[in-house]
Amino acid sequence: MTNNIPDISFITICYNGFKDTCELIESLQNKIHSVSYEIIVVDNASHENEAAKIHQLYPTVVAIRSNENSGFSGGNNIGIQVAKGKYIFLINNDTYIESDHIAYLVERLESRPEIGGVSPKIRFAFPPQHIQFAGFTPLSQITLRNHMLGFDCPDDGTFDTPHTTPYLHGAAMMFKREVIEKIGMMPEIFFLYYEELDWSTSMTRAGYELWYDPCCTIFHKESQSTGQLSKLRTYYLTRNRLFYARRNLRGFNRIASIIYQSTVAATKNSLAFILKGRFDLAAAIFYGVNSGLLRPSSDKKSVVSPDK
Repeated sequence: MTNNIPDISFITICYNGFKDTCELIESLQNKIHSVSYEIIVVDNASHENEAAKIHQLYPTVVAIRSNENSGFSGGNNIGIQVAKGKYIFLINNDTYIESDHIAYLVERLESRPEIGGVSPKIRFAFPPQHIQFAGFTPLSQITLRNHMLGFDCPDDGTFDTPHTTPYLHGAAMMFKREVIEKIGMMPEIFFLYYEELDWSTSMTRAGYELWYDPCCTIFHKESQSTGQLSKLRTYYLTRNRLFYARRNLRGFNRIASIIYQSTVAATKNSLAFILKGRFDLAAAIFYGVNSGLLRPSSDKKSVVSPDK
């Protein structure tokens, strides 16, 4: 990397994930030669000072230590503020690449001025390495549910056609710097989950197209840091669906979605957890609904975590 201004700024967040972060850094450094780039690691208040350890091992990596865990969006925003690249690539620290196809994503972004962002094909890292992401379907207007195209399908060429997608995938998303200048930073009010959907909605509302491009593949280890049935995950998913509805829906759909999320969906999910003996998850839904209805849903730099 000889350019003072790199083509791409890779930004990843490290939260007690030192080993995964090192594997990502090494995969980028060993494989990417087609573009100039910088790697920015934001240590989101890990128990140990992982930023210092990373800087010692990889002197060319920009390692930043945050004194507080500001969530997925807050951590990425710290990295964005120091990024120098023409393109910003937010990438999970539990991912890696096996080939140098990043330039295809740059080509996609530059193919038309209205294209603002692109996500690559994402495959699970563990055998049989099926597809995790090949684009999103739109969120339904009331229930705010959608699904990932190609999920758990073999990578047999079926999902090798580039196409527009309503949302980018938070594990791997690249966009033009001008997008941030137009719509602002990633919304920090979400802390965890739904922030990339909200941000993608802001991009499309501003007139940008978002794309899925399978010419580049990222392998994802599917982080278990928050747990598939954890109180943290349940709380934030419940709260943030309400935040998304309040921020992005209008008129009847907004009212109907808020009522549905806070009554029908919350009651159904709570009863399902109670029948399984997971009273803690039912309580997380209650607190999520309470926060989603009562807390301000506008962007704020200070983010309140559920234990505060």
